[in-house]
Amino acid sequence: MNTYQSGFAAVIGRPNVGKSTLINALVGQKIAIMSDKPQTTRSRILCILTQEDAQIIFLDTPGVHKPKHKLGGHMAKATEGALHGVDVVVFVVDATEKPGAGERYILKRLENVRVPVVLAVNKIDLLPRARTLPIIADYARRYDFAGIVPISAREEENLAGLLSEIKKHLPEGPRYYPEDMVTDQPKRLIIAELVREKALELTRDEIPHAVAVDIEEIAARPKGDVYVRAAIYVERESQKGIVIGAHGALLRTIGARARADIETLLGAKVYLDLWVKTRKDWRNRESALRQFGLSGDD
Repeated sequence: MNTYQSGFAAVIGRPNVGKSTLINALVGQKIAIMSDKPQTTRSRILCILTQEDAQIIFLDTPGVHKPKHKLGGHMAKATEGALHGVDVVVFVVDATEKPGAGERYILKRLENVRVPVVLAVNKIDLLPRARTLPIIADYARRYDFAGIVPISAREEENLAGLLSEIKKHLPEGPRYYPEDMVTDQPKRLIIAELVREKALELTRDEIPHAVAVDIEEIAARPKGDVYVRAAIYVERESQKGIVIGAHGALLRTIGARARADIETLLGAKVYLDLWVKTRKDWRNRESALRQFGLSGDD
């Protein structure tokens, strides 16, 4: 008789190795923010994949790094917490880079993990197979992985192989969440992340991580469309001008791109009312972290 499997998988790795891209590809919906900037994911995000034979609850965690401010401290706690109470850990690495200090730091921490660890070697689409094999062999010498799976999250290559490996380590169990549920995150927080993603994309290196988004209002309108008022927060007045751009051009572009994703999420036409505000040193203020849903407090 076929049995149903369900369990929790923590997805970890140093910043910018493609964890969020992988999660979104596996779940089939844009939930985790994607950017080429490190440390983009700021809090632990629960993403749910339901199949006929299994339900996998993925914990998408912030990239492992040494914290430099209170926000960084909360990010580190979110990652540490994700390693406890899960059934399997998926360690995502970049196939184009040899193991460095970040990977060695994570491998050291994994020595205390008592569940299977699966190595997902990502970005194999960026180099020939012959160059991937030495990287895989290097990792295999460093840790006794339960499985090693080469993948491309961006091209969705060999994701079925990764899922198959993860399922090997899941216990029998019930569906913890409804079949159509793909995240435990409220829509308000997902919308904020979609706006922040576009702001990060378009400001590039000018405002690395001093951007937060607060959704001040979401309201349904009589004709079925949705009004969303969002505030983009930065830490300095000079950063405010960068986000707005000449004659408001950059802010309009951020709004247009974010609105398209929000409309896909909500399945409705959206009027996005976007503002830029300054909150000095918000990354070190607990009240601001709570306001932006980044404090990690339940």
